[in-house]
Amino acid sequence: MDGIAALKAAGCQEIYLDGSFCTDKEVPGDFDVCWDDSAVDLNLLIQTAPLMFEFGQARAAQKARYLGEFFPCSWIAAPPSTLYLDFFQLDKNTGGAKGIVGLQL
Repeated sequence: MDGIAALKAAGCQEIYLDGSFCTDKEVPGDFDVCWDDSAVDLNLLIQTAPLMFEFGQARAAQKARYLGEFFPCSWIAAPPSTLYLDFFQLDKNTGGAKGIVGLQL
């Protein structure tokens, strides 16, 4: 995956995978990545993978380039204060807790 390679090159040490790849769907439709931005060289990432910061039009540019979506862990997903890392761990249907897959890069 080009997106994950770009994150790793910029210093990302861990990502969290969500989306239909983390379900029992026989043919997953997409993936969502929440990436740990604490050690990332953001300037390098902006230069090498600017689409990581393109969130307009329901992240259409990310989906077209990477076939999935990428979100920094520490950014707010749901105002006033739910971070993406926490948001990824909420079941969208029930509002209850759910697991995600963490990968060290």
